[in-house]
Amino acid sequence: MRRPDPAIRAREASRNLRPLRALAGYLAPYWRQAVGASAALLVAASTVLGIGMGLRHLVDNGIAGNDPAVLDAALVILLGVILVLAAATYCRSYLVAWVGERVVADLRRDVFAHILKLSPGFFEVTKTGEILSRLTTDTTLIQTVVGSTVSMALRNMLLFVGAAALLLVTSPRLTGLVVLVIPLVLLPILVLGRRVRRLSRAAQDRVADVGAHVEESISAVRTVQAFGHEGLDVVDFSMRVEEAFRTAIRRTRVRSALAVIVIVLALGAVCTILWLGGRDVMAGTMSAGDLSAFVFYAVVAAAALGALSEVVGDLQRAAGATERLLDLLAAHPEIAAPANPAALPEPPRGAVAFEAATFAYPSAPDRPVLGEFDLDIAPGERVAVVGPSGAGKSTLFNLLLRFYDPTGGRIVLDGVDICRAAPAAVRARFGLVPQEPVVFSTTARENIAYGRPDASSAEIVEAAKAAAADEFLRALPEGYDSYLGERGVRLSAGQRQRLAIARAILRDPAVLLLDEATSALDSENERLIQDALARLSRGRTTIVIAHRLATVMNADRIVVLDRGRAVATGTHDQLLAAGGLYARLAELQFTAGGNGAAPDSMPARGVRREFPVASRG
Repeated sequence: MRRPDPAIRAREASRNLRPLRALAGYLAPYWRQAVGASAALLVAASTVLGIGMGLRHLVDNGIAGNDPAVLDAALVILLGVILVLAAATYCRSYLVAWVGERVVADLRRDVFAHILKLSPGFFEVTKTGEILSRLTTDTTLIQTVVGSTVSMALRNMLLFVGAAALLLVTSPRLTGLVVLVIPLVLLPILVLGRRVRRLSRAAQDRVADVGAHVEESISAVRTVQAFGHEGLDVVDFSMRVEEAFRTAIRRTRVRSALAVIVIVLALGAVCTILWLGGRDVMAGTMSAGDLSAFVFYAVVAAAALGALSEVVGDLQRAAGATERLLDLLAAHPEIAAPANPAALPEPPRGAVAFEAATFAYPSAPDRPVLGEFDLDIAPGERVAVVGPSGAGKSTLFNLLLRFYDPTGGRIVLDGVDICRAAPAAVRARFGLVPQEPVVFSTTARENIAYGRPDASSAEIVEAAKAAAADEFLRALPEGYDSYLGERGVRLSAGQRQRLAIARAILRDPAVLLLDEATSALDSENERLIQDALARLSRGRTTIVIAHRLATVMNADRIVVLDRGRAVATGTHDQLLAAGGLYARLAELQFTAGGNGAAPDSMPARGVRREFPVASRG
């Protein structure tokens, strides 16, 4: 089933504010700061309302009474109130912002920690960009609400209720007129406000499209330039930018119109009230101070009500963002430790067995990759798995590392069904050297020690030497402490591969998994690495995925995989003599230019001929 677009989901969820309740658990640890912010909020709102009373006293007793002393005292009191308001506003703003930032930091940490525990199958059906959007954009919306909007909502509610009560006390007649005018002012705010929010969401979606295009183009900039696609990419990007511009302009036009309408209606209403109140003052039914206070409270009430209408939109958007994050937190890893995980024996032996294992990837459940696969590997044995692309070779590693569990049969490690053991315990027995090495954007030292963060500097250097990486690492500007750039861009493909091999060597695993580990190396370095891997393989189980048969000729056993089944097993010579798929693959690789040269004229390790079909199985 097609997953709904996240922007659509956010819009659908925005009408329901209930997801915001889930944030209570994140707010609870910081209740002291929340109480302090609430107290400051109450003080600030009270002082704002108190200004109206001071204004009445100033006008009636100071100005109208022609008493300079009263005027001076009223000014001092008002300045004191303003200072209290300023201090309370500072405390409220600081504490609320602190709580907002703290809640979002905790939320981001929890979401990220949860994401890292999810099974790879989850990422087959969920876009990386969607996850990043939830971690960044959605949490920013929540930060805005927790760190500002909620406080502003409470403040404006207090101001509106207080100002409305004081309006009624000051002049019930004029208050009745205000009540009649309020719907006229609120109606365009509500109608056009919804349109502004829709256009704001649309503008955010268009900006997200622009960002996604930039990320994709920059991450593949070498391919873009190699195929001369810069011009077309710029045209495509320009179209997205123009669409974002047009959407933003439509939003700006509506917002500007809304501002004009609100100004005309609100100020028109204030002028009307002033006119009516002025007539009351002239008639002696109302004092000038009462009129001043009434106008002040009317402005406060109107501003608070207008701000509350904006707050509702922010709350709705934050509710949608919260729901998306809750969906992510609710996703359970398909691969999890059982309630009572079975302990793997110590010391590890490295015995591996596939027993009638079957498997299909979650993204294609109707297309099995493995079918009734059997393989028994003894401790210390070096086994190679060969076969055409799509045969299921890499799937074996995915299952051994418990990235997935078999849909049928079982996989046994040192006599224990790995589905009964904790995934972390199973993975601790393996060392992986992938075909496409992963280099993190940190130092060379930290990259090598990734699997053993507690390794000493001497052990890290020794592993690098064994992987023929020491020389080029020392040549870097800061040696082992050199920053390698995003995805290791400062290294060549071969250097990245050697770094990955050094990482596996340092881990010192019971079972070594090599997924064409020397594919990115030249002949000289490949020979060095093969020697290093040969030393590393002694005394430990080694499983090698190979596309080039020259790299596995000396394996204890070669398993030929085709369409998820083991179609042949034996040594290199035995498989050649038996004919079949392996012999055909060998002939394709070892026959010089297809001239019929005998298979026994194999080149030494380091020959770079590939399978005709060149992608991982």
